[in-house]
Amino acid sequence: MYAIVEIAGQQFKVERGNKVYVHRLEANEGDKVEFTQVLLTDDAGKISVGNPTVDGARVAATVIGHLKGDKVIVFKKKRRKGYQKWNNHRQSLTQILIQGVLGKGETVKDELAHQPRLVRVQGLKSRPVAAVAEVVEAPVAEAPVKKAAPKKAAKKVTKKKED
Repeated sequence: MYAIVEIAGQQFKVERGNKVYVHRLEANEGDKVEFTQVLLTDDAGKISVGNPTVDGARVAATVIGHLKGDKVIVFKKKRRKGYQKWNNHRQSLTQILIQGVLGKGETVKDELAHQPRLVRVQGLKSRPVAAVAEVVEAPVAEAPVKKAAPKKAAKKVTKKKED
């Protein structure tokens, strides 16, 4: 079962167990939140489309953590005018774990209380992760190291003095 839900002004396709990065929410880490702006639901082929929202449908989620997104460079320039402006921006995000898509009168099952293990490979750029139960560091396969050949001794050049 999946749903199209509007969270903080953006629409997301969510299913039970998904982790989603949304714009910063006013909730603490570990809080349970519900979203009622459900635009569409699909339950094993039975599709319900809202007008504008589906009546009684809601999405339950848990806030995993707050973090900042990747840096975005904003550079403006006008040719031949000497005008250049440089700015940066990092969006504040909230990571949420979707507990389930609920209909009228349904409640959340807490089977997803334990979070899955995340594996972060060294040397690869990945999204920042906050409040994870366990993080495993997996080493990257290293290329074989080539041994340098021993350096040859330099020949000494001496100048002969002419008498």
